[in-house]
Amino acid sequence: MTDNSSPSTSWPAPAKLNLFLHITGRREDGYHLLQTAFQFIDFCDELRFKVREDGVVNRVSGSVDVPPESDLVVRAARLLQEKAGVSQGVDIELNKHIPMGAGLGGGSSDAATTLVALNQLWELGWSRERLAELGLTLGADIPVFIYGQAAWAEGVGEQFEPISPPEPWYVVIIPPCHVSTPEIFNASDLTRDCPPLTIRDFLAGQGINVCESVVCKRYPQVADALEWLSQYAPARMSGTGSSVFAAFPNEEQARDIAQKVPDDWQGIVATGLNKSPLLST
Repeated sequence: MTDNSSPSTSWPAPAKLNLFLHITGRREDGYHLLQTAFQFIDFCDELRFKVREDGVVNRVSGSVDVPPESDLVVRAARLLQEKAGVSQGVDIELNKHIPMGAGLGGGSSDAATTLVALNQLWELGWSRERLAELGLTLGADIPVFIYGQAAWAEGVGEQFEPISPPEPWYVVIIPPCHVSTPEIFNASDLTRDCPPLTIRDFLAGQGINVCESVVCKRYPQVADALEWLSQYAPARMSGTGSSVFAAFPNEEQARDIAQKVPDDWQGIVATGLNKSPLLST
């Protein structure tokens, strides 16, 4: 049963951008060795949690395309419940704004917010490090959302170092296609031997997204969005796509460009954030 004395609380789950993405090698187990820089944007899913006393983890609302049993928020809640020996449960209301398959990390962010929120609501007192270790078992991107700092990431994406890149205004375009991450990482034409960069190299402007050319060959809509946005500023794809983005110095310019985005693409104006809004909750 739901604990009616426990009010439902709202928590943000921000999207992220990969400001660049290199692959420097591949492990024997097939996982790719990456270098990337994560930055959050103020474009968020919203989650609401209401503690239950009967131990049931229930997704009240969420993406119709993802069954509750497969949803990362449910899996994260149940994993934390199991590992912490919690007798309580929770009702989870997930209001999705971040599209799936767009390279914006929505699923990972939702799972991270779930772990951080339930750590507080269930009064567990786990450290961020411990939550991140648990989150890593569900997905390589989850720890960066738990720590909530813009980060330089290496390894399979689990080795982090905080960074403070500029926080510009972004125009993010999401064409109407869902890119399969496994398909791109398994592609024979994907570059897997990038020379390692340093953080100084990146901050000086070096780095590309090596997945970009692979995705554009297979998903023409992504190529079209990149070409269109590149008319106005240097554009790049985030993660394995499908979203593409470009930075602008102020809100006025960003909104002017966003108003010109073709109707069949989703256009978003958002600011870059080096600290996640989750840290303020």
